[in-house]
Amino acid sequence: MSATLTAPVRERSTTPDPARPAPPARDPYVDGIRAVGILAVVALHWSMVEASWDGDRLVIGNALGHGWAWLLTWSQPLPVLFFAAGVAARHGWRRAASAHSFLTARVRAMLPALGGFALIWAGLVVVLPLLGIPDTAVRQVARIAPQPLWFLGVQVVLLALTPVLVRAGERWGWRVPVALGAAALAVDLLRFGAGIGQVSMANLVLVWAVPYVIGLLDAEARMAGRAGSPRRAALVAVGGLAATVVLIVCGPYPVSLIGMPGDAVSNLAPPTAPVLTFAVAQVAFALALRPRLAGRAARSPLVAWANARSMGLYLWHLTAMFLLTGLVLFGFRLSVPEPWTAGWWLTRLPVALAAWGLLLGLLRLDRTVQPVVRRVVGARR
Repeated sequence: MSATLTAPVRERSTTPDPARPAPPARDPYVDGIRAVGILAVVALHWSMVEASWDGDRLVIGNALGHGWAWLLTWSQPLPVLFFAAGVAARHGWRRAASAHSFLTARVRAMLPALGGFALIWAGLVVVLPLLGIPDTAVRQVARIAPQPLWFLGVQVVLLALTPVLVRAGERWGWRVPVALGAAALAVDLLRFGAGIGQVSMANLVLVWAVPYVIGLLDAEARMAGRAGSPRRAALVAVGGLAATVVLIVCGPYPVSLIGMPGDAVSNLAPPTAPVLTFAVAQVAFALALRPRLAGRAARSPLVAWANARSMGLYLWHLTAMFLLTGLVLFGFRLSVPEPWTAGWWLTRLPVALAAWGLLLGLLRLDRTVQPVVRRVVGARR
């Protein structure tokens, strides 16, 4: 990794090149799909929570494992979030003085949110048992709540590789994501065909690098004044979706695009070939809709609100739902309705409203804690 970081380190002129158009400060459409993606993550994860308390043990299941609910996993929005990260990274790399400053600026920007998350959870682990929540349940949830951080870990790796990926894109264009996708498919062939399971973790980077690099290339094209073809993007989306169906029908993959209890294979940890083809389909579909939705995204107050809080929404939404579930189980001594029953549907609106109330409260608490983390980070620079 150090070679990757040091090879592209070079001083880059910050003086605008008059021969190239200045990039816009933000891309409203990318802000739009990021906002939709974050809100979809919240909705999908909140629909998954299934919990019961037998007096000794907290049992946490997955509501999407019942019946046809796995279809909702095909709405998981991670591909467009990596695509949006790629667009942002390309604009950031253009403004950066060096590869080192590019990476450190972005990692440092994440630290206050991550530090606030760690500090508040450290307090919750102490306070919740004092409020009557069983210590075993608190420890169990404390292990689950940080699980979404894997996304940020992969993003940091991709940020570190951005200088190399940008240069590769400038030289070989769209052949770069094709090559990355082919490498990811080769990993699955080795994993399932040759039984070499140790290679599977490579797809944590290879699969998510594909939508990320598409974001890099799309941003580069738009900075140069080139717009992609919505018709071509729509055709790619259809092809990617068809390939996903074929892989699941003919291959060793489960129908859910995330990990499910009881499945021998998880399509998400690490990501598999169906997740790769689905990612291509989702990003292509988003690009096909761009001409129709760009203006609406620019005018949407919800897009502006969600983008301003995207990191906080991502980090805290599971904690909000777990706190609500704990209040129901241990505060009101009620049971959580069985998923997809009439009682479950009748409680969806009040549950969503209560979870949003807790989430907004956590975001406010987070805003109070983050300045402390910023001062610590600043003092150690």
